[in-house]
Amino acid sequence: MDEKRKRSVLSPPSLLLLCLEHISENLDKHCKEITHTDYDGLNTQLMFKHHDVFLHTSLAECLLSILARKHKLNDRVLSLFANPSTTQLSRVNISESSATLAGLKALSPHRITDLDASRLMNVNFTDIIVAQGQWTRKNMRSLNVSGCTFNTNNTNFCIVIPLSQLKSLIHLNVSYTEFNNNLGLEMVAEKLTNLVSLDISGTFVYNIQPLINLKHTLRSLIMFKTRVPEKDLIPVLMEMNELRYLDISEEAHPMIDMSKRPSISMLLYSSSSLPNITALDISGRDNVRESALVEFIDHHPNLKFLGLTVTQSLMRDNSTTYELCGVDFLTDELHPFHKKDLKVSGHVTEKQVLEGLRRYTARAHYVHKLLCGLFNLTQYLSEPRPDIVELVLPGMRAHSMHLGVQMAASACLYNLTKLQLGEEVHPSILKSMIELTLRAMRNFPAQQQLQKNALLTMCSDRILQDVDFDRFHASRMVMDCLFAFDDQSMIRMAVAICSILAAKISTKQTAELGTKRNMQKLLQIVKQKADNETADIILKFTLSALWNLTDESPSTCAIFVNEGGLELFIKILQSFPNEASLQTKVLGLVNNIAEVKHLRHFLLRQDFIEHCRRLLGSGHLEVSYFAAGIIAHLAHESIEDWGSCFRQRLDILSALHSKILSWENPESEMVAYRSFSPFFPLLERYDTPEVQLWSVWAMHHVCTKNASRYCSMLLEEGGVDILQRLVSSSRVHSDVKAMAHEVLQILLRTKPLPGFKTPAHQ
Repeated sequence: MDEKRKRSVLSPPSLLLLCLEHISENLDKHCKEITHTDYDGLNTQLMFKHHDVFLHTSLAECLLSILARKHKLNDRVLSLFANPSTTQLSRVNISESSATLAGLKALSPHRITDLDASRLMNVNFTDIIVAQGQWTRKNMRSLNVSGCTFNTNNTNFCIVIPLSQLKSLIHLNVSYTEFNNNLGLEMVAEKLTNLVSLDISGTFVYNIQPLINLKHTLRSLIMFKTRVPEKDLIPVLMEMNELRYLDISEEAHPMIDMSKRPSISMLLYSSSSLPNITALDISGRDNVRESALVEFIDHHPNLKFLGLTVTQSLMRDNSTTYELCGVDFLTDELHPFHKKDLKVSGHVTEKQVLEGLRRYTARAHYVHKLLCGLFNLTQYLSEPRPDIVELVLPGMRAHSMHLGVQMAASACLYNLTKLQLGEEVHPSILKSMIELTLRAMRNFPAQQQLQKNALLTMCSDRILQDVDFDRFHASRMVMDCLFAFDDQSMIRMAVAICSILAAKISTKQTAELGTKRNMQKLLQIVKQKADNETADIILKFTLSALWNLTDESPSTCAIFVNEGGLELFIKILQSFPNEASLQTKVLGLVNNIAEVKHLRHFLLRQDFIEHCRRLLGSGHLEVSYFAAGIIAHLAHESIEDWGSCFRQRLDILSALHSKILSWENPESEMVAYRSFSPFFPLLERYDTPEVQLWSVWAMHHVCTKNASRYCSMLLEEGGVDILQRLVSSSRVHSDVKAMAHEVLQILLRTKPLPGFKTPAHQ
């Protein structure tokens, strides 16, 4: 991968950006509200709590943009920027904010040169201009009001008067508004004589003849989805000699006979048209002659960009169409007419697709076509391409309700991050990717292929283990897939994802996820595998999911028992006596049940206890460990509760001590715990040293394998005091004391505590 590209992708966000992101998420912590009276009456204003805070221009503008991006801008938040002595603004972005005219007035004290007020829903164009200060109206250079409304009650006043005040305006974007000829374009061409850039995409302009007045100044003209017919469009464009950037692209091909439509080819054939052009976008147009394109490129040596996304041409017989972006002289670098410095947007080559994704984020039809091309290009990637991952996300974010875009995007993301390809993608990018994937799952719950794409993307150790996203929300939607689709590959991925995520959510969330409905579904999968005696990967993942869902969740454990889970799991133990991995998962879950006092009596049955006793000598450490754990927890119950199993209790406890002493600490972490709280009651059982020994061995094991995590847990949960009492007490068995002492020594090596010493053990 190119080093520059790699650095840009892998670099973490700057400290400055992280600080501003924090402020944007915690405004109420850093700000206060004050009430004051002005000519509008009683008003409240947001101010920084510290009176000496001052954000210079770049800081204030960046914070404002972040708030706009997060859709947090309203009248209250905008009031934070009302005082120029604490914030200064010049280039302002309030796009898609919910501000009203009152909120916009907070900007009036500032000297604004560039204003992005696109897609404001609660104000009209007149409000936006009237809210600005006199200096701003006189000196503003750039204005974007795309997607805003023009007050139709008094259109003449609303458009002509405000716009005519902006004498210094150089860049104007009125795309997707009611802007038209009679009361818009004519006035702009007459009054705004300094205009260099104009965007009238998707407007009601049907004749661009007035632009002749700007032919000496206008450098950029964007008319995507123009209503101007070619016969009226081309003559004017032929006179616009100063244009450098021209966009006359269309949305999609109309369902009419292309051979009878006027063609833009006339403009392309002319050697004198657009002499200074550097970028031409004719994407989405049809009936464009290949020969005309060759002529245009040859006559315009300064051309650096050519937009040809979904641009079609007709064969000579006018019966067949083909995509212009795929012609040889544009795709073959060895072709004699190929220009290597000409950037082209299209869907045939990687360069074309990436160029298109950079430029057309807002155009759903284009994004869909480009992503379909990208999918074909990325199916057999051999090296990581984090740069492409970043280019997929904006289009996916912009068109969340477009099924085609979401389907293609999710498929591309899987191609780009599967196996080891995702290792080079920065976690922040992966987080955005998963958040958008989850939104697609939520928006299209019945679309099986989309859901499958999402599962394929999420089913990655890197993502599930290292990326910070809403794991509970993800778990719920993944679990829903088990009910919606009877597809074995989807079931396999869903239970695999749930098995990992269930261990990473809070105990409260675990209880919410472990509903009766969900537990019944998981147990149903286990039963099908048990009945068929199939010990496949689906069974193993499902057992892991159930194990993690019952961890420190008494309510979920109760559901498991009530739904016949215990009998089913005993059947698993009996049906697969040589499958140590299955037995470990089964016994691990039963350990969770044994931790719940009011459920232990379900385990006090001769067949199960005898099975646990046999498993103590299985020769497989993990199996023996969990079998011993179950016995240790059951030993809490009184002799009366053991009833007819009393003799088994004596035999198994006597065997437990020697078994534990024979265990060797494995090289890797055998088990993970949310907390040590289940062990503390066992450590207090001075009458059963076997129980204490199992508990302290377990603590010793995890502390040796992951000292930083578990030593902190010991300190936070008060386990150190319990261990100290064990080491100091004369009632504690010497083997228990010795191991408790070792745990305290590990603690001291990992987290030295001033004045703390482990008691000497006898």
